[in-house]
Amino acid sequence: MTAPPAVADGLERILGYAFSDPEILRCAVTHASAEQIAANAYERLEFLGDRVLGLVVAERLLERFPQEREGEIARRHVQLVRGETLAEVARLLGIGQFLIISRGEEEAGARDSESILSDVMEALLAALYLDGGLEAARGFILKHWNPLVEADLEPPRDAKTTLQEWAQGRQHPLPCYTVVAQDGPAHAPEFTISVLVGDYPPRTGTGRSKRLAEQAAATLLLADLANLADTATR
Repeated sequence: MTAPPAVADGLERILGYAFSDPEILRCAVTHASAEQIAANAYERLEFLGDRVLGLVVAERLLERFPQEREGEIARRHVQLVRGETLAEVARLLGIGQFLIISRGEEEAGARDSESILSDVMEALLAALYLDGGLEAARGFILKHWNPLVEADLEPPRDAKTTLQEWAQGRQHPLPCYTVVAQDGPAHAPEFTISVLVGDYPPRTGTGRSKRLAEQAAATLLLADLANLADTATR
């Protein structure tokens, strides 16, 4: 069984690579709901693609920021290989239109699901690696991740880490995060999470993942704390 020409041709143009084995390309974009591949084949590609991306991004960061310490490089790496970043790249490239999915998943909006797009992007990276070797995968990754590397010339400091350091520096208990609500379908949930530090009023944030919701909540609470500090110095 080979990939339909429209899928194969379109993906090869986006990936900038002609596959000698189009079946692996089809496997990479076939969701388990379509029941056209073994369920674990898709997952095995995700597993491999995650490692390929991690290696290439780590190599690029060490080359681009030779003076930075390991901890700073690690924070950059986490941001560049996380699911949200993979889904962002997939959306920019229009990968969702090529997914082979069941009618039910189609109607549920799976083509724009952050988790599915992230998984498919990893699977496509694995397909490039298996069919063309590391150089094929590296070329694609560097083309589409380099702009993200260059966009943040300062090491990222996420809001959760900043809030934790603020609390520790003032002898407060560590921030406490609580899931307040979870809405939306299983493949595209939206979480609402509250964060509390000491006696300060809690703040809530929402996001497509628990991590994003926690970051949103932490960002809002940090803004409140900054305002309080500013008011106290007037």
